Amino acid sequence: MELNEIAREVSMEDLWNIWFSELHRKSAGLTVKIKDILFSGKSDFQRIEVFDTEVFGKVLVLYGSIMISERDEFIYHEMITHVPLNVHPAPESVLVVGGGDGGTVREVLKHKDVKKVKVVEIDRMVVEVCKRFFPEISGGFDDPKVEIVYNDGARFMAETGERFDVVIIDSSDPVGPAEVLFQRQFYENVYRKLKEDGIMVAQTESPFYDREAISKIYRSFKQIFPIVSMYIASIPTYPSGLWSFGFCSKRFHPIHDFRGTKVDCASLRYYNPDVHVASFKLPNFIKELVE
Repeated sequence: MELNEIAREVSMEDLWNIWFSELHRKSAGLTVKIKDILFSGKSDFQRIEVFDTEVFGKVLVLYGSIMISERDEFIYHEMITHVPLNVHPAPESVLVVGGGDGGTVREVLKHKDVKKVKVVEIDRMVVEVCKRFFPEISGGFDDPKVEIVYNDGARFMAETGERFDVVIIDSSDPVGPAEVLFQRQFYENVYRKLKEDGIMVAQTESPFYDREAISKIYRSFKQIFPIVSMYIASIPTYPSGLWSFGFCSKRFHPIHDFRGTKVDCASLRYYNPDVHVASFKLPNFIKELVE
């Protein structure tokens, strides 16, 4: 039975006692209390749900995993965006692979150097749902600098003739349609489509739950890119609350070539120059994964 069908059958009193649990490795997880079920549907690629929760506001759930919440989405989107764009001296062309919620595009557009943003998203329904339920996050899609291409990210990267200053891999977890975005062949194609001083940043999962996957990912990174570093951020709704990002560059070092932020930090809620530098300082148990 679909969730919206369940909502129609239960009483209002019962509805206030609905809880959603996202399981992490089948033995732990995050549980949130749901105020309302706003949307439940299935696209050609995955199940998509939007819940209104008591603590985190509206949340977007894909195939059972929380992708964004109104309460903490700014952390993820600021960190995946401003770190590479503040290291590259002139990021005019930016490619976002995934990112159908629009948060990364919103942050990219804060950089005046950027002249063109291309978004490659496989699932049109994700964009449509986010425009409907998260307009404050997805509003950047309407900017004239932004072009959305509905295509498989790996196929696009293999076939495109374009080259980019910065590529941001804003993918969901490595299951379903996003699994191919964690393969070495995909990263090699990204390297070829970056300009001679280009930077790629990718979300690289939880250092607590995804240790084997992270080690494999960073081995691939180091076999392809001359400069590779991990950085981290605390995101409450993501597994373990600790999340990692891979910084991969042809020329620029994330610390040595960082000259400060090019956007007004007053408009940001998490990222600033101190956070930029500190995010690359890793605990020992995480260093083991990448070194």
